[in-house]
Amino acid sequence: MNKLTSGTSKATVLQWGKLLTITGGAQALVQGLGLLVGVLIIRLLPKEEYAFYTIANTMLGTMTVLADGGINNGAMAAGGEVWQDRYGLGKVLRTSIHMRKKFAVYSLIVTIPILIYLLNKQDAPWTSILLITLALIPSFWAALSDSLLQTVPKLHQAIPPLQKNQLLVSLMRLFFSGVFVFLFPFTFIAVLGNGIPRLIGNFRLHKIAAPFIDEAAPVDKKIEARIMRIVRRTLPGSIYYCISGQITVWILSFFGNTGSIASVGALSRLAMVLTLISTVVSTLVIPRFSRLKPVRSNLLKKYILIFLGLSVVLLIFIAVTYGCSDWILLILGDKYKGLNFELVLTIIGSAFSLLSGVAFGLYSNRGWVIHPVVMIMVNLISIILFVNVMDVTSLVGVLQFNIAINMISFLMNFIFGFFKILKLRDI
Repeated sequence: MNKLTSGTSKATVLQWGKLLTITGGAQALVQGLGLLVGVLIIRLLPKEEYAFYTIANTMLGTMTVLADGGINNGAMAAGGEVWQDRYGLGKVLRTSIHMRKKFAVYSLIVTIPILIYLLNKQDAPWTSILLITLALIPSFWAALSDSLLQTVPKLHQAIPPLQKNQLLVSLMRLFFSGVFVFLFPFTFIAVLGNGIPRLIGNFRLHKIAAPFIDEAAPVDKKIEARIMRIVRRTLPGSIYYCISGQITVWILSFFGNTGSIASVGALSRLAMVLTLISTVVSTLVIPRFSRLKPVRSNLLKKYILIFLGLSVVLLIFIAVTYGCSDWILLILGDKYKGLNFELVLTIIGSAFSLLSGVAFGLYSNRGWVIHPVVMIMVNLISIILFVNVMDVTSLVGVLQFNIAINMISFLMNFIFGFFKILKLRDI
């Protein structure tokens, strides 16, 4: 019996090792290309234009979050129950995309005026403001369905087609950035260079999802009502995360100058290396965690192991960044020389943000939602407290503020998920 158990454990370890190697290797290539694209844009755009680019990207993220509002989490939770039923999964996908398109209208009404105001506040010409706003349309249109379409192959763990698609999109972005931004170093060109490849990748995602769903499945009112229950509890938190998720850019957009905004954007681009970790977790770990049976002991063990493993990896990453900061900053060029301390602070803040996002993903994809009043109150109290004890008008102060906010967010999400698991029964 012990030999059987040992053999099973060994097979499980080998299986996960293979999955992590393949997925991690492919994602390392995708993220490496993404980092190369980001560095090209940083080097090719004048510092003022890169500040505009940072604001535009921040607003694109806000648009996308508001257009989702928790729909993606609801789709994963609903899809996890019917993932082997093509018709049922087709209804989940069709319904969630239908809902997201309706949400998109309200998202644009809210975010476009804010984008125009922030760009104008940083003295962007009106011609540039108009072109940047129009250039965001392809990326936003693709964002309406790409994460939902990815839910289907993720639930079936059909990972290779997803990775090939991501690789193609990354290569196209590299081409657009390397050629067009070099010839025309303007923000709207860089934004279009991201959006057009995403549209092509979105078209391919439809083909990847097609074998697993019945494309004739209709919008289902019961599924819509179920997803809306999750949205009602998630949307207030999503609205808050629109602000807190890019708090450094928001604060500097109001109180800083284009130099500080560009520095934050450039350092954050380096921190996007951590996206490799979060992508592997969201692709392999979270969907499998959402499919686990509601058995307390098993879920709790998996939950703790996930965070122990992530913590070790992130601590190593922070240590390497501290030791090699001079070399890392060479990537950005002379315009961002001397930001060693700021780089380490950025990585620490991003590490806590990643941990918070993983905790949120693990429990929300099981259909658990923290009460929005609790979430917002905890974070608002944290913001008010730290704003009064930190200098948020300086770059270093804003980055330290970001660390504190993300740390509180992680603790809140981790503890909520932990106690939701404790309430389950062992079978």
